[in-house]
Amino acid sequence: MENLNIEKTEYTPKIVLNAEEGLIEFKGDSFPENTYDFYKPIMEWLKEYFDSNKKDKTTINMEINYFNSSSSQLFFDLFDLFEEVSEDNNLQINWIYDEKNDSAEEAGEDFVEEFETLNINMIIK
Repeated sequence: MENLNIEKTEYTPKIVLNAEEGLIEFKGDSFPENTYDFYKPIMEWLKEYFDSNKKDKTTINMEINYFNSSSSQLFFDLFDLFEEVSEDNNLQINWIYDEKNDSAEEAGEDFVEEFETLNINMIIK
């Protein structure tokens, strides 16, 4: 399985999907013009990764400073996927935020509250 690396733009986060290391990272802002089109290959990669790779541990680092409503829906879909695969995979999910960014902190708390079966670590950078 090939790794997928997408560089950060003004509207989209940097994304690192590394199958060998069991590393999934989203870092930056997310308000692409067409959220579905941007995230479709990422969601497909993740589904293939969890279907074909049984890692001892997968680390998921979410450091999203700002995201729009369509990205919010996508992130809920992403966490739904994590919840589906969490029984068969050891997931370490880190929601990383700046202490001055109240909206990023609140978004992380929303995910913690909504996805109670996932162990989401709130990490102040």
